[in-house]
Amino acid sequence: MNMLLWILAFALAAVFVGSGAAKLLTARDDQIQRTPYVEDFPHWMIRGIGVLEILGALGLVLPALSGVAPILVPLAAAGLAITMVFAALVHIRRGDGPRAALPSILLAICSVFVAWSRFGPFPV
Repeated sequence: MNMLLWILAFALAAVFVGSGAAKLLTARDDQIQRTPYVEDFPHWMIRGIGVLEILGALGLVLPALSGVAPILVPLAAAGLAITMVFAALVHIRRGDGPRAALPSILLAICSVFVAWSRFGPFPV
């Protein structure tokens, strides 16, 4: 089970680093063209979400790898889960349909699983 959690944590970290980096490094016009919901939010907020995603991704793996403050792993996972719940709500509110909200929902579920597992029965 511990190996599964490591694989899931690294996979989630890769997804969130990629998503966060895209939010930070892509021009606003390109973001709007690729993901229309960006138009609903100020640019500073999209950049802030990108920073939170990258910090959350680092929090999924670095504390456990280093052994320094491993309690941060479930906290980072829970924070990412909350972020993804709000992302799903944005898609639902915009009327994008369930297919647009599904990736956010799946990432939230995986993040909750990591948070629960690392905090509960399978601590780091």
